[in-house]
Amino acid sequence: MAVWTPRFSDFEHVFTEQNPWHSQGAVPPSLAPPAERPLAQLLWQRLLRDEPPRYQLVLGPRRVGKTTVLYQTVRHLLKRVEPQRVWWLRMDHPLLLQMPLGTLVRAVLDASAATTDRPTYLMLDELVYAADWDLWLKTFYDERWPVRIAATSSATAALRERRVESGVGRWEEQYLMPYLFDEFLHLIEQQHDIDVGHALGQTLRNLPPGQPADAALGRWRRAFLFIGGFPELLVRQYRDEQPDESNLLLASQQVLRSDAVERAIYKDIPQSFGVNNPMMLERVLYVLAGQIAGLLSPSNIGADLGLSQPTFDRYLSYLKRAFLVFTLSNYSGHEVSVQRRGRKLYFVDGAVRNAALQRGLAPLDDPGEMGTLIENLAAASLHTLSVHAGLRLHHWRDGTREVDLILEDPHQPLAFEIGTSIHHSRSGLLALIERYEHFRGHSYLVSPQAMVRQPDDTGMGTLPLDTFLLAVGAQAHQALANRLRG
Repeated sequence: MAVWTPRFSDFEHVFTEQNPWHSQGAVPPSLAPPAERPLAQLLWQRLLRDEPPRYQLVLGPRRVGKTTVLYQTVRHLLKRVEPQRVWWLRMDHPLLLQMPLGTLVRAVLDASAATTDRPTYLMLDELVYAADWDLWLKTFYDERWPVRIAATSSATAALRERRVESGVGRWEEQYLMPYLFDEFLHLIEQQHDIDVGHALGQTLRNLPPGQPADAALGRWRRAFLFIGGFPELLVRQYRDEQPDESNLLLASQQVLRSDAVERAIYKDIPQSFGVNNPMMLERVLYVLAGQIAGLLSPSNIGADLGLSQPTFDRYLSYLKRAFLVFTLSNYSGHEVSVQRRGRKLYFVDGAVRNAALQRGLAPLDDPGEMGTLIENLAAASLHTLSVHAGLRLHHWRDGTREVDLILEDPHQPLAFEIGTSIHHSRSGLLALIERYEHFRGHSYLVSPQAMVRQPDDTGMGTLPLDTFLLAVGAQAHQALANRLRG
């Protein structure tokens, strides 16, 4: 049987197909919708400024819009750069897979007549499908090829250990996480303004005292919980002004089960780490989904699944690198204690947890489950802020006393207890303040029906859940902007 050998004309056809703006002068609207996430509003500026010179690697879960952000970045660039200097290569294309990345980039630079003063702007979608992608980026950077690169990755493969040395000082990792609540409200034109301070503590202090919970926000937050922070699903569901909760929940679970869960477990992780038993990995995720917002017991989980603790820890690390789950260490004033003590588990998006468990309509009528999802939403929002701001997020537990979330902010550490009722116990916060005086005046009970009350002589205040989510979202966006603007 004769082996098919691609011709130069075949590559030309792919280049033409993937770069329609070379002939049309613009990105087709279907590829770059008008609604932009904060990263899309900032990334093009970082590429144009390129100071200090760095390639930009966009990481995040499946379905959060990484490819869309790159197309929107192209749209911004085309207002300032000639179309022939802006290129796109989708690296999982069967033809492009056959060529070394260096050969492809050299062809692009030749075609665009790139020079140091007139560099090419190159978007590499699914970069990690290219063999030795990290070594090639190192070569481009060290040899000063006239190219500025933004790339996407299905997170897991990009986080291989071997890429660390190549990446130091050569590229920056920008994280695109699921939508935050304030982003969702902006998408459906229900946005609320927040007076953002230099840090979250200041932003919370800026909230109007006595501000009550907003019932309308509560309804939107409930729907947001069921869909998850995935732009395509949000846009699809909110074509109707009064969407049905049951349909929202079932439709979200169906899509996320297939795309976010199964593709990560059966494609991304095995491809990246050589996992030869993805069905066991799925069982691990299923067990973790049942323990959301709880303390991890690796030995018990391993015993139940027939896994050694090192194997369980390795599988957990894969799920974390795929941006499915994250863990919080127990807060202590000492680094050794922080690392040794129990971890608490959350999902990057609670809707993915529902999809992993195939919960159907059960979350609609289970108050306990709704409380767990609310805590996960608060934790995931603070986790996004911590990723953008370079902060650490913890929980705290000492015997039976515990606090859900501790944000270790050098400007001012903050403590949050998340409850479904304003009557939720404050004993954990009181114990934390007694142990660590620096949390006095910076600790809050967060619940759906609370009012904004700044900390009093007990050292604690209260916040409406939705106002808290808006404040965290606004702070996260400012932190992202600070990262990209230097």
